[in-house]
Amino acid sequence: MRIGGFQPSSLIDYPGKVSAIVFTIGCNFRCPYCHNPELVYETASPIPEEEILPFLAKRAGVLPAVTVTGGEPTMHEDLPEFMRKIKALGYLVKLDSNGTNPAMLKQVVGERLADYVAMDIKAPRAKYATTVGAAVNEDAIRESVSFLLLGAVPYEFRTTIVRSQLSPEDFLTIGKEIQGAARYFLQQFNPAKTLHPSFQKKFSYSADELADIAESLKPYVEHCEIRA
Repeated sequence: MRIGGFQPSSLIDYPGKVSAIVFTIGCNFRCPYCHNPELVYETASPIPEEEILPFLAKRAGVLPAVTVTGGEPTMHEDLPEFMRKIKALGYLVKLDSNGTNPAMLKQVVGERLADYVAMDIKAPRAKYATTVGAAVNEDAIRESVSFLLLGAVPYEFRTTIVRSQLSPEDFLTIGKEIQGAARYFLQQFNPAKTLHPSFQKKFSYSADELADIAESLKPYVEHCEIRA
């Protein structure tokens, strides 16, 4: 695995659990508001697995979970093997993904290597390419969404909200495209560090506006929540 970051503990990344976080290097998207440019541009200093797995072995039984995020973890062919190593230590594993590799998503869920999946929904599918700054296989996104909606693994969909990127009407379209979802989170945009510097001056909707958007999504998803 090409690992570019490791956080020994987090209270917010795995629902209801304390988790360590592994950040993989590389991403097939170029979202201008991304807050991990060093992973996207692959300038992060690599961290060997040999530094991370012994730490996790020592914390097994105390630390319950590990979140594997990026970048985009499913770009790495050895992701399933890395997740097997973590599972062998007794951990719950959460996978964060943009959904562009449905075959690998199905594999890690089918092998019970992922206990929870968070999939980013960047935009309505018709606006994906302009939103993420890269070519997008819309069918792959649709396939990943459809798979998670089957409920083979606990999951959530989530969207980072930048006012200049998505309108309230766009969220209604997203709601229809993920209709029946158990959990959908609207994430506040953090302008502190971004892939494209100009986005440091572009902010999210107000709290009241986000509340209105969340309310409008109730006909489509079981639970919609604003995540700061």
